[in-house]
Amino acid sequence: MNKTDRMLAIVLELQRKKMIRAEDLAAVFETSVRTIYRDIQALSEAGVPVVGAPGLGYSLMEGYFLPPISFTVEEAVTLLIGTDFIEQKFDNDYGMKAQSSRSKIEAILPERVRSEAARVRKAIRLLKPGEDVSNEREKAYIESIRQAILMEQKVEFGYSKRMPGTDGNRQSVRSAAPYGLVLKQGSWTLIARCDLRQEIRHFRLSRMTELTVLEDRYKIPSDFHLHDYKPPDDRNVRVCIQANPDIADKIKESNNFYMEEAEENENGLHVSFRVRQPEELLQWVLGWGADVVVLEPESFRNTVRAEAEKMLKRY
Repeated sequence: MNKTDRMLAIVLELQRKKMIRAEDLAAVFETSVRTIYRDIQALSEAGVPVVGAPGLGYSLMEGYFLPPISFTVEEAVTLLIGTDFIEQKFDNDYGMKAQSSRSKIEAILPERVRSEAARVRKAIRLLKPGEDVSNEREKAYIESIRQAILMEQKVEFGYSKRMPGTDGNRQSVRSAAPYGLVLKQGSWTLIARCDLRQEIRHFRLSRMTELTVLEDRYKIPSDFHLHDYKPPDDRNVRVCIQANPDIADKIKESNNFYMEEAEENENGLHVSFRVRQPEELLQWVLGWGADVVVLEPESFRNTVRAEAEKMLKRY
């Protein structure tokens, strides 16, 4: 990074972090503290109001903003595609903000960059999901949960578990303190402390019904950070299957959440999974019909066989 680019980046860092030490700037830009001192001096001489506070660091004088900066074609395309993604995947409020942001970005781009960015975007397409009620419901839930997190209010909802409980029931009503939303493999999941279980649990928005925001308040623990959070892995059961060669590619492309290894051999594709309960794979295995054979555990082979016999009796 040359001096000019580094000085611009320093101003952007000061605008973003409000106060930052020379040592931290040196670490960010991989240079010496003495070089940062010289850059700060050069910025001051150029009229940028940088204020130094002994022992605290540097900041910009309140009210100072960097004038609009130029974007390269690649940067402009990145921002515009980002607005497309937000419009599709987030709630309607953020979708409207994405539209207005896109208009503003396009308005400030020079004609050459705007024209080139438009050409590149024509070669890139984000497919929208089909117009269905469940998708719109999820978007509404995202907005409600987002507001609940900001206001630190609990939420309540009906929930359909993937597997039935000991009583054979899959339905329950939960109240929880929402900690954050995670988008994984195209599906939104709420990370929250469940009042029923008294621990952090994960809830797929697609399995929720009648979500409401409660008046009950809560506080997110100071030691919880969503971006650092890693859920405990309690998938301790190994399941192995053998798939016919003709569907090996389809099996790989299915991107099953529980899949860990897939290795081709003379008989087809050998795939291993780690699950909490083998039954979590039952519908997936049955969906491939006779092209998939369960190798282990034996108890799961028997479960699949029993289910296939039930299906046979219906035909």
